[in-house]
Amino acid sequence: MKRSTAEIVREYGPFPGIDDVHGVTYDGQQVWFASGEAVNALDPASGQTVRAIAVPATAGTAFDGQHLYQIASGQIRKVDPQTGAVLAVIPAPEGSNSGLAWAEGSLWVGQYAERKILQLDPQTGAILRSIESNRFVTGVTWVDGELWHGTWEGDESDLRHVDPATGEVLEMLDMPEGVRVSGLEADGAARFYCGGGNSGTLRAVRRPKRDEIKTPVDEASD
Repeated sequence: MKRSTAEIVREYGPFPGIDDVHGVTYDGQQVWFASGEAVNALDPASGQTVRAIAVPATAGTAFDGQHLYQIASGQIRKVDPQTGAVLAVIPAPEGSNSGLAWAEGSLWVGQYAERKILQLDPQTGAILRSIESNRFVTGVTWVDGELWHGTWEGDESDLRHVDPATGEVLEMLDMPEGVRVSGLEADGAARFYCGGGNSGTLRAVRRPKRDEIKTPVDEASD
């Protein structure tokens, strides 16, 4: 297993009126993050929030290319990001649901205390697969066929690349002491976006890559 220290390249927030950052997702232009009573759109270049949709938002957030999905109170709401309308509600799995991701036509739910990642049918909420972890699971994300999840135990957090078939940890990025990870999302290029829980902040972490990718946001923050 490869292990290294996470490189935080930018920190966003704290944001006015927002105490907690829960789930995180990315729609190709904006970073969306859950803050309890709303899901908020952040411009990653300027660092400013540009929109908020009022919807219960206490855990994971995902984007399927058209719609947002948001976990809260035992439900996953499918939301139109243009209008803010809730288009559908499916049952979330029983347990301490934390992270949420979209990949391969499925929703993937991190379960914190259960130390699991579940693959769900996005129409019914039926559990299709369960992946075991040996740490408390927070955010989850898929990028280039790789499954990553955040952990948070005590004052320690890290990002883990795991084998989706076995749960084996293949790579680990240790976050600095006291820096916690709630939500997690990859931008498809050179960054992970990490929710900071009750710090009220969001952090960009450089994603390990065979070929370093420079993005306009990276260049602006160098």
